[in-house]
Amino acid sequence: MTYSDVSLMIDGAWTKGAGSRTIPVINPATEEVIGTVAHAEKSDLDRALAAADKGFKQWRKVSAFDRYKIMRKAAELMRQRVDEIAPIMTMEQGKPLAEAKGETLLAADIIEWMAEEGRRTYGRIVPARAENVYQLVMKEPVGPVAAFTPWNFPINQVVRKASAALATGCSIIVKGPEDTPGACAQLIKAFVDAGVPAGVIQLVYGVPSEISEYLIPHPIIKKVTFTGSTPVGKQLAALAGAHMKRVTMELGGHAPAIVFEDADLEQAVNILGANKFRNAGQVCVAPTRFLVHEKVYPEFVERFTAYAKNVKVGNGLEADTRMGPLVAERRLHVMDTFVSDAIAKGAKIKTGGQRKGNKGYFYEPTVMTDVPLSAKIMNDEPFGPLAPITPFKDFDGVVKEANRLDWGLAAYAYTRNTKTAAAIGAAFESGMVSINHHGLALPEVPFGGVKDSGYGSEGGLEALEAYLNTKFVSQLGM
Repeated sequence: MTYSDVSLMIDGAWTKGAGSRTIPVINPATEEVIGTVAHAEKSDLDRALAAADKGFKQWRKVSAFDRYKIMRKAAELMRQRVDEIAPIMTMEQGKPLAEAKGETLLAADIIEWMAEEGRRTYGRIVPARAENVYQLVMKEPVGPVAAFTPWNFPINQVVRKASAALATGCSIIVKGPEDTPGACAQLIKAFVDAGVPAGVIQLVYGVPSEISEYLIPHPIIKKVTFTGSTPVGKQLAALAGAHMKRVTMELGGHAPAIVFEDADLEQAVNILGANKFRNAGQVCVAPTRFLVHEKVYPEFVERFTAYAKNVKVGNGLEADTRMGPLVAERRLHVMDTFVSDAIAKGAKIKTGGQRKGNKGYFYEPTVMTDVPLSAKIMNDEPFGPLAPITPFKDFDGVVKEANRLDWGLAAYAYTRNTKTAAAIGAAFESGMVSINHHGLALPEVPFGGVKDSGYGSEGGLEALEAYLNTKFVSQLGM
């Protein structure tokens, strides 16, 4: 299985950077350099901006129906190429092949849904107060978009931005993830091969801060969309705000997962366990603070620890692997920092707590108990396979803890009581809530957070609205 070097996409052509610089791509399961990705220079960004400006002027004139047909073809290409794309993602990102295939196929669903919804971007007629006056509300594409995407879901994070932009008639420059560039490039290739005109979609890589600082203030760019950490998101939002650019921010989280005393523990353990250790915990909506009623706390800890011990960790290309490595060596050090801090503050490690093996960036699925609120892991997003479990006594107390942090991306609860379910659903300060199952991130539902987890949505009707300007036209008949 081979990995091809990754190029930039500018104005319909795959190209090296102007300076021929490259960035190594490392397989996190083997620590081997498997290829390179092209490094964009400022002159490349200038070319991408000019192409996006030209592409927008052309693409906005294409009917929603014709845009839809091209996007449907891109979705079909993703499905046809899934067995080619998924191994690329596993080799560069580490996630098990089954997860990589699922992400690739979900991308096709997202493209199709956005394409369909783009055909339903309706304006409206507002009844006038005077005779012979027509009041029209019109929706128009906002313009060229700058999109900044992370490494943890190298297709899923890009496809939401690119599909919404294309469906509404915008052009886009994607700043892809340097750690995981190949899968992202395969998505862009599907759009290009499907017939998206030159200049409508560009793909660049390089130094993230240099690219964002150049693209965001540029007068050609009319909208900025970013998925990543809260500190970086705040910097980019401030930069965009200085230039009055439209912004969508999908930032970090620290999702509480509440297990009430009447919960189905087997269901809670299986669903929360699967979603805690999916993608080695490198998921912005992963459950990260487990709050369990004191009456069922001992049993939950025992069951969840057994679940964690049973997770097969290994190379994502191996058929029986259920959790792959962390994306890079730097993430191992972050996990160690969280664990050592928790232990120093009195936490107990029920299982895991250290690197697995000495080759590849593997970390053991880790369960902690007796973790005080002062521990780093109870206050900072771990973004890894660490599960701190804490008991609670009553509803008001657990709600206070669930909402204590400045994040509000995702929140979970398990209970058999409909009154409790309704109450906790209302009480969570979170953009997304899922009760008794994991029902997030479908193409047709909103995806986004509140508080420090950002603003705007990357799913549902709201995702397309973010790429549209509203224009009101009032006309007196002749």
